[in-house]
Parts: sequence; structure tokens; C-alpha cells
Amino acid sequence: MNSSNAVRADWLDRQAYPFESKFFQTPAGMMHYVDEGSGDPVVFVHGNPVWSFVYRNVIASLRNDFRCIAADHIGFGLSDKPREWSCLPEYHARNLEMLLESLDLNNITLVVNDWGGPIGLYYGLRHPERISNLVISNTWLWPVDSDWYYQAFSAFMGGPIGQWLTRQFNFFVRTFMWVVYGDKSKLSPEVHEQYIMPFLNPDERKGMWVFPKQIIDSSPWLGSLWSKIGTLTDKKVLLAWGMKDIAFREKELNTWKQAFPAAVIVRFEDAGHYVAEEKPTELAGEIRKLIRP
Repeated sequence: MNSSNAVRADWLDRQAYPFESKFFQTPAGMMHYVDEGSGDPVVFVHGNPVWSFVYRNVIASLRNDFRCIAADHIGFGLSDKPREWSCLPEYHARNLEMLLESLDLNNITLVVNDWGGPIGLYYGLRHPERISNLVISNTWLWPVDSDWYYQAFSAFMGGPIGQWLTRQFNFFVRTFMWVVYGDKSKLSPEVHEQYIMPFLNPDERKGMWVFPKQIIDSSPWLGSLWSKIGTLTDKKVLLAWGMKDIAFREKELNTWKQAFPAAVIVRFEDAGHYVAEEKPTELAGEIRKLIRP
């Protein structure tokens, strides 16, 4: 999908996602993003296999008081999906850095989930002077190459079988996404369609299978980020955790608590991996309280 097609995507539910599409040129292609409202910036960073649509209800709740920015990584959502690009998380992080630096933001509240954690926190660690608050939701930042749980998932979904299932059947977004919801009813057919449609073409699904493989293969990069986490310990931090998530569990939440002992912790007992989808009103309220206590 190129950027002109993205704007005209006939499947896009503009009532659910009533935002103006903007585009930023990266070395890999055109990155789609939204930039809504005014005031102190809140930057939302998504993971796999979702796109900025996942934050739509949180953005709608906050844009009257804050400037809400959410990009789609290259290969996802309404951004370009170049077949030959590597899709490595380190390069996604560099793309986001280029976008955010072009916007010249300060007093940022950075909201991250899933792969948005490493990608977004890469920016925070490199530009801590621009960050005021962190909202960390069901993600990680450290190497997990010695954890059998992640080894098994990465080998399956990032290996030949997982790649084949994703390429041939759009498996990751059609099936796995549903699995990590706490309340399956929150993934309605209408909402699910908005995640499936960006990946209708099998040649545009590379990003979905590269990310699982990189859970292990990007361990050196993750380790380099985690070693600098002390750079951000002076920030206000909200840990907003879906407790029914099978991907990032209480074990991972506890690692974040050790890194940020003063963090505000909000457990969503009946939510899964995508808190922004399952608890958007509550998450928006907690973000508002973090910024304006």
C-alpha cells in the first residue's frame, strides 16, 4: 500500500478513526501518523500486529486537552509496506526517532505497548530531556533469550511455520491477536476487520513475522537499551497492565516495578494484552492523572 492509497482506503472506518492522515518520509517509505489536538504531547507507540487504530479511543478522550501523536510503523497500518525492507525493530525505532525529532516535541508523555516498548523507549533513552512521563503497558525492554517461554514463541511464530501461516492465512492478526485479549468480546468483527484489512496482500505481511523472530534475535539491541534504563528513572511512570495477558505477565510487570520503584501501578484484572482496546476510558483517565495530578 502506498501513501496515496492509504488515504483512500475504502475499508477504513472513519467514524471509529476520525483523524486526519499525515505522512512522513523515512528511508524505508512513507510513515503514516496522526497528530490531533494541542497542548503537551502524548506520543503513542504500537506493537504487532496492530497500528495507530489501537489508540483511537484514548486519543479521542485526550485530544481536547493534549496533542496526541500516533504513528504506524513501516509495514503496518496505513504506512508503506516495502517488501524488501528488513523490518528490524532497531530500524523501526530509528524511523520513529526521525519523525519525533522533525516535530520538535518537549514534555512528552510516551505511551508504549508490545514492540512499542523497545521502539518508543529507544527514543526516550536517546532524548531523555524531551520526556516527562512514561506509560508502560504490557511490554518489555530486556533480553529474554534465556527464557523458554519466549524462545518457544519466537521459534514458532518467527520460524518457517509461523511465517508460512502468516503469509498464507494472515494467522497472526486473524488468530493470535484474538488469543491475547482478556475479554474476547472487545474484539468485535468490526474492530477486528480494521486490523485484518491492512494485511490483505500476502506480500505486505513481512513485518508481522519478523517481529516474533526478533524477540530472540534482537537480544543484543534489547540488552543495550536495558543497560541504560537508569537514564529514565527520574520520570513519572505509570505501569498500566492487563493482567489476563498471556504474552507479558505479572513476571514482566515485576521487572518494570524493580526498574521504577516509584511508579504508579494500575492493574486491569479483566484486560489482556491491548489495554488501549479493552480499557480505553480508564487508560485515558490514568494518563490524564499522571500528566495533571
